[in-house]
Amino acid sequence: MPHHPPSRHSTLPELAVHTSALVPWRSALRGSRADRLTTSIRVSIPPHIADIRYRPQWDHLPLLDRATDALRDLDQTHGERLAPLGGLLTRTEAVASSRIEDEHADLVDYARAVVGSRANDSASLMVAATTALRRMQDDAATGAVTTASLLRAHHDLLRDDPVDGHDAGRWRTVQNWIGGGRSPRLASYVPPPPELVPELMDDLLAFVARDDLHPVAQAAIAHAQFESIHPFTDGNGRIGRALIGAVLRRRGVTRSTTVPVATALVADRARYFDHLVRYRSGTVHDFVADLAVAIGTACDEAALTALVLDERAASGDPLHVERAGNTDPLLTDVVLTEDQADAFAHAAGTTTDGFVDPLVRTGRLRAVTTRRRNRAWLVVDVADELDALAERVGAAVHERALRSGLHGRAA
Repeated sequence: MPHHPPSRHSTLPELAVHTSALVPWRSALRGSRADRLTTSIRVSIPPHIADIRYRPQWDHLPLLDRATDALRDLDQTHGERLAPLGGLLTRTEAVASSRIEDEHADLVDYARAVVGSRANDSASLMVAATTALRRMQDDAATGAVTTASLLRAHHDLLRDDPVDGHDAGRWRTVQNWIGGGRSPRLASYVPPPPELVPELMDDLLAFVARDDLHPVAQAAIAHAQFESIHPFTDGNGRIGRALIGAVLRRRGVTRSTTVPVATALVADRARYFDHLVRYRSGTVHDFVADLAVAIGTACDEAALTALVLDERAASGDPLHVERAGNTDPLLTDVVLTEDQADAFAHAAGTTTDGFVDPLVRTGRLRAVTTRRRNRAWLVVDVADELDALAERVGAAVHERALRSGLHGRAA
């Protein structure tokens, strides 16, 4: 694939810096006297990036190439040999991406939310994030990331949200901000005004459509630009991180597997957020390198997860059912729904309770609902391994940060 020659340590700006503009503002909410007296705010104006010429730093290029190699290997080797891996990693990525936004729920709550049982709001948002992530991956597999695919994914994410549900699936039409409380007066970042969002998003998607950039660098810049634009009233972080995987899928680096890169990002949120801040000053080399390392780390640990689950599947089970090349039906997902249990029981020549009850007694399943219909169970082996995956990725990120002395801040 063609790339621009890499740069060494250029003294030139890496990318154009964001500019700013003063725009009228009047608070619609009751607040402090200072908020009420504020009549204008300074908003950020991201530069257009559709035609930028970005050259990776020369010593970062091996990291980028290793990341794409690791992605292809994970996708081609383990994605084909263990069919459920793609779905499991999608769930893992959605959960980790939600935790970056301070949405916290364990896999038991997540399993309840999958079948619509009573679960906390964070778990429901994690399930919605899984649906949105799958939507973006599927749409990107067709060869393009479009406005329609982003809006559909956002609708999947927030359509049931009691506060922002009415804005699900459309660009924002109001000013938003990050931090600062009830007004943007003391905000840490104020994105561009809503009237600029469609134009900036068109420009971003034109950048995503290019094939002359390194895929990992393209994914990093696309994500940072998306977060600068902040095109939605809510859900920008989760959709923006899903864009990373969508870029890689569109570029053909992956075909069926979603790398859980958010698992690495959540392990050092301060460093990740600092990269997004520095991007606004035109600094992106370090984020490109960090994303490459995050991808490589996540791929290494996801490959180990694939091997662990494959080994468990090969061990067989008294109630095994041949399915998609996997001899153990309990390793296809972290959640077993009643419909799935019915199908497995029928294939095994037994009743649903006859299939499930022995597995509950031996600890392979854990009931997460108490109702008589539309039940769900947590698949303990898979849940344990997904927790272990997140722990291994987090440990690797922290070890690297300690070695480099850069914990909590960008290089």
